[in-house]
Amino acid sequence: MIARTPYADLPRPLLEELAEAGLDPRDVYEMVVRAFDEDLPKGGVDVTSAAMPPMGEGTGDIGSRRPGVVAGLAVAELVFVYALGDAVEIVARVPDGSHVVAGDVVMTVTGPVQDLLTAERTALNFVSHLSGVATSTSHWVAALEGTGARVLDTRKTLPTYRALQKYAVRCGGGVNHRLGLADRAMVKDNHVIAAGGAVAAYLLVRDANPGLRVEVEVADLDELRALLEAGCTEILLDNMTTETMAEAVRIAAGRAVLEASGGLTLDRAREVADTGVDLISVGALTHSVTALDLGLDLR
Repeated sequence: MIARTPYADLPRPLLEELAEAGLDPRDVYEMVVRAFDEDLPKGGVDVTSAAMPPMGEGTGDIGSRRPGVVAGLAVAELVFVYALGDAVEIVARVPDGSHVVAGDVVMTVTGPVQDLLTAERTALNFVSHLSGVATSTSHWVAALEGTGARVLDTRKTLPTYRALQKYAVRCGGGVNHRLGLADRAMVKDNHVIAAGGAVAAYLLVRDANPGLRVEVEVADLDELRALLEAGCTEILLDNMTTETMAEAVRIAAGRAVLEASGGLTLDRAREVADTGVDLISVGALTHSVTALDLGLDLR
């Protein structure tokens, strides 16, 4: 039976580490609780591990089977502490954001073997997914190296996973866009239609939210020119050709931060960055990520 450690009994240094990473420790804890409830409803038993002969204490190594960038190891530690309580010891783990190769051990944990086996998949689900986000982001960062452009995430995240996924983007060297609908404004094509034009939509949002950052999506260079004249300083270039983006940079001449978006692929990253845009937003960092292949092996 797993310990289900109460939040108040979690190690303070671990909670502080999560907070310093920009995560809400209580939110992460509740995600871990829900993850265990999926696997093991209260009162339930891990019927496979419970059927094994007594195995005593053991040590397991979480290792990478592919090259990548790891993220979420503090979350994995919280998983083991929640499940095993004082019976677990995290012997070692590498810092989030570390580049690893196949065969590298990223975390070593010691405790009752049966409980380690019960917690194994939940821990790996978190860290493998978040490491996949960080790894994907790092590929874009590498492709943009030496240019002035930075890779940016979007709100195309798994429901309830946004803070964790955006943290993983930071671990991979990327930049976060807005966290939600309230911390900054983003005028999209449907807002433009509703308002009767890009400038009209921009002015409505700006005037309703004094001091708030407002970004507007444009579909062509005429909209770009009009928004620049209206004083808009953050503009998203949606689904434009490389040549059109380069012309947009020339027209803006530093008067606005320009973000390229829409159907961009890693193969085009350098080409797009060389137009002079400031940001390249990539929804696939979070909505279509491939998990990094990590596994736990008992010694």
